[in-house]
Amino acid sequence: MSSASPAPVRLTVQEALVGSMVVMSACDRQMSDAELNTMSRLVKELPAFSDFDPNGITIVTEIVLGLLEDTDGLEEAITLIRDALPPRLRETAYLLACEVAAADGDATQDELRFLQDFRIGLDIDRLIAGAIEHATKARFQVL
Repeated sequence: MSSASPAPVRLTVQEALVGSMVVMSACDRQMSDAELNTMSRLVKELPAFSDFDPNGITIVTEIVLGLLEDTDGLEEAITLIRDALPPRLRETAYLLACEVAAADGDATQDELRFLQDFRIGLDIDRLIAGAIEHATKARFQVL
């Protein structure tokens, strides 16, 4: 008896946006409380998630973490996210990843490397990505 290979995973647009935050949080192998709280807050507040069930974060997290266990899991996750998003929402996904990276203070080298790979994978212009990064940094400044 041959076993059927699992069906390929497909994400909805909203799940892909959540996935961008999850993969950002998990890329340094530690998902901090600040990052998890930021993801939850963004899902509750942003119009893109107006009809998204917040419990979906758990499902997307399981999918992304499962992918990251594979050798090429990071590339697979980026491709899965990119393929689910219309081009006009790829910058939104990058912005959400930046928000999560900034949530717990300075970004680690792993997070910065991921952001570069994510920008390239989503085909976001370097100048646009720089503007998004700068705006995110400005939002998280402390006195």
